[in-house]
Amino acid sequence: MIDIKLLREDPDRVRASQRARGEDEGVVDAVLSADDRRRASLTEFERLRAEQKSMGKQVAQAQGEEKHALLTKTKHLAAQVKSLQADADAAEEELGTLIRQIGNVVEPGVPVGGEDDYEVLETVGEVPTFDFEPRDHLELGEMLGAVDMERGAKVSGSRFYFLTGVGARLELALLNMAVAQAVEQGFSPMITPTLVKTEVMAGAGFIDKHSEEVYRLADDDLWLTGTSEVALAGFHADEILDLSNGPKRYAGWSACYRREAGSYGKDTRGIIRVHQFHKVEMFTYCRVEDAAAEHQRLLGWEKEMLAKIEVPYRVIDTAAGDLGGPAARKFDCEAWVPTQGRYRELTSTSNCTTYQARRLGTRERDPNGQGTRAVATLNGTLATTRWMVAILENHQQADGSVVVPKALRPYLGLEVLRPA
Repeated sequence: MIDIKLLREDPDRVRASQRARGEDEGVVDAVLSADDRRRASLTEFERLRAEQKSMGKQVAQAQGEEKHALLTKTKHLAAQVKSLQADADAAEEELGTLIRQIGNVVEPGVPVGGEDDYEVLETVGEVPTFDFEPRDHLELGEMLGAVDMERGAKVSGSRFYFLTGVGARLELALLNMAVAQAVEQGFSPMITPTLVKTEVMAGAGFIDKHSEEVYRLADDDLWLTGTSEVALAGFHADEILDLSNGPKRYAGWSACYRREAGSYGKDTRGIIRVHQFHKVEMFTYCRVEDAAAEHQRLLGWEKEMLAKIEVPYRVIDTAAGDLGGPAARKFDCEAWVPTQGRYRELTSTSNCTTYQARRLGTRERDPNGQGTRAVATLNGTLATTRWMVAILENHQQADGSVVVPKALRPYLGLEVLRPA
């Protein structure tokens, strides 16, 4: 959640952020009102509590009618204190509910608007041309014996699949290459839980407004995560970190689950939009002052991975209205998909500033000696199952074979994938 001090001191900045996101700015005033009531109730509560303690001493020393009068006044005072405590608690609960409705304050320079209002920052590589009619990734995957959608649907329903033979090997090779790069850059590899508690899912900011996108095991009060970001965000919950030697960086490998609610009819063919996939995700804890620079580093590492699979791509600065609640800024890398004639997202990296850490109680010692303060968290994709789409389509040959990118060959043990 956002810093309440920022909201008090610069509410116009928060209102502007809400407008840029296309969300209700009136919630800012509602939060300020609840905060004022809470603070007023607490101030009066503390005053009367002090008077109550003082009167207790007077009662102990008084006698006769004076004592009786003091006792009567003490009872009345106790009722007032109890009422003020209830008022403060109610205002606190209302404040907590309202402030969670406000997304992270977007960074200066983030494009205003919705999904189609992004800014293209960079385009890398040339779109391939073919002297034959290119096949889409599913046709190629079936020819290679790499993807089986029909049996996936038979076993689990629509948007599920099997990766078979070289398909399974290709995904493992891709993810292992991602882990190797992450380790080379100083990340600690992690195999993360894919079921998390409600407080962790909420703390990471994933069920404020889009809980319908997430699978939930109601009997156990556990949620299936759509990214290892969630588990990694909770890894240091309620801890004080030592960041004096630089950021803490983790690379989480996990299965990911998404309900894809509201996507009926979209990307129903192949493995672009599915309910289950694998991903290697970078996650960083750093000081607030270092977050913007760390965001650029994460983007750089994503681009390094994309260069290894030798596909054309572009980098976009995502518009405010298309940011998730926790993100103050997000860069996406989108690879060219030949048979669709457009770029599709392969990676995403977000600077969540202190939004997640405030909810999860992740802090550091203030370098200025002012107690503790929230840290910044950032995340970024290094590889997912969807990358196979770009690899198969961009590196296909006329006979249905696929040339394996050079950097991937040591992990796969093959130079060419040939039709079964």
